[in-house]
Amino acid sequence: MPFERHELIFQKWDALQPGETLRIINDNDPKPLHHQFEAEYNGKYEWEYEQEGPKDWIARIKKT
Repeated sequence: MPFERHELIFQKWDALQPGETLRIINDNDPKPLHHQFEAEYNGKYEWEYEQEGPKDWIARIKKT
């Protein structure tokens, strides 16, 4: 379930120190997660795609 995954991702995110990065691998574009980061952590993260499909989507989310 996406909601459960998002909850786990935010638990991992909260444990990061500034400058550390969380790397996620998903089977589709994690756009809803990106929107959630924008709503909750605007200005406190950097989002970068390492890969944008077609099989895997890999995003690096750096805590600033």
